[in-house]
Amino acid sequence: MTVRTRFAPSPTGRLHLGNVRAAAFNWLFTRHHGGVFILRIEDTDTERNAVGSEQGILDDLRWLGLDWDEGPAVGGPHGPYRQSGRAELHAGAIERLIASARAYPCFCAEQAHDPDADRPARRYAGTCRRLSAEERASRLESGEQCVIRFAVPEDLDHADFVDEIFGPISFPASDIDDFVLRRTDGRVTYNFGVVVDDIDMEITHVIRGVGHLSNTPKQVLLFQAFGGVMPVFAHLPTVLGSDGRKLSKREGATAVAELRTRGFPPDAVLNYLSLLGWSHPEEKEVLTRSELVRAMSLDRVGKSDTQMDAEKLLWVSQQHLALESLGELTAHVGQFIDRDRFPVLGADAAPAVDVLRTRLATYGDINDHLELLFTGDEATAGSIRTEVGADPRARAVLSAVRGRLEAIESWEAEGLGYAIKAGGDDAGAHGAGLYHPLRRVLIGSEKGPDLGKILAGVGMTEAFRRIDEALR
Repeated sequence: MTVRTRFAPSPTGRLHLGNVRAAAFNWLFTRHHGGVFILRIEDTDTERNAVGSEQGILDDLRWLGLDWDEGPAVGGPHGPYRQSGRAELHAGAIERLIASARAYPCFCAEQAHDPDADRPARRYAGTCRRLSAEERASRLESGEQCVIRFAVPEDLDHADFVDEIFGPISFPASDIDDFVLRRTDGRVTYNFGVVVDDIDMEITHVIRGVGHLSNTPKQVLLFQAFGGVMPVFAHLPTVLGSDGRKLSKREGATAVAELRTRGFPPDAVLNYLSLLGWSHPEEKEVLTRSELVRAMSLDRVGKSDTQMDAEKLLWVSQQHLALESLGELTAHVGQFIDRDRFPVLGADAAPAVDVLRTRLATYGDINDHLELLFTGDEATAGSIRTEVGADPRARAVLSAVRGRLEAIESWEAEGLGYAIKAGGDDAGAHGAGLYHPLRRVLIGSEKGPDLGKILAGVGMTEAFRRIDEALR
């Protein structure tokens, strides 16, 4: 059996960490099994659809590296992949259910109620299910508006299914009324559309948030009515915000696009998403994309609610930055460097990035930390250099080190470190007596990164300018 999963967002806004987690789990599970990952846009709720939202969803998924095998912009044998384009398929499915007496037209108000009761009832009373065939045909022929309802089997005691995460689930039939399949305006309801589309697209595994668990009994009944192959259901635990409330687009959910703007590595975000309800067999928390694909399985998904932790996300991001080579990291942070703010920074930012890499949690952090090497307060920096240069012992150190630096052949951190020590030997200075005046002249502080890396980071021309300013 080829594993076939789907992610089916509604284009009502951009993706956030709460809802994109389902896409991440589906993608990882599918890639683990060498299956087919499908993107389906459920866009029939036209009042809530937001302009540009669908393109935003595609952009967010592409940035996260969650490529789809079938869907918008890709195509496939089971299209269209927008629900609004599947009306003909849905209409045919409605007719099949009516023909088999598994559905019927209902002329009552669309909101379920009992016309013989004083107050609206919670469940539909089944009034139109009891109409004669003649009355039903007459009312349809007259053009009377109706919805189409599913005829829940009268001998049904329970709707049962097995969830891969929560185990056997049983819903009493008394909790399931004859639910609406198609509204008076012709739009199909969520539960109907999703089942028809899942059958047509041969979905084998439905992996989604536990909030959909209450929809599943109705969907199970529809699968049975159509004679479709029941997919494996797996409902992921709820993601709570840091305040303990459920994440939503309106409450506490960080948008994927915001993480991209802030410079989070996409692989780090995917890694973090995997930890929201799933655990690695060896309890590892920092995992590459390939490691996640190899390890992903539904039996490692827990039942308990999981909570967003912004600090943990930053920590995971920092660990992923540490995995990158200097060349990779430089290329990534280069897209975020504000060159207008740091005009002295050389074209090759790698030496500066090398100085700062352990301080970065995201690519976007680079500008804040470049201030260490290229201060915006040149007046204060100049005063510090003048103060250092006024100390005869410090001047001797600076002169000796400068002489050694002039003789160096390659301006690289390791060689620069040796030159500093040699200059210290020439001046008879070691430890704080050597390093403190140099750091203060170069970055305005006695404490900081390795001096060889600092010199490489600021570049030869700028380093000599700062030393010479102190020696004037």
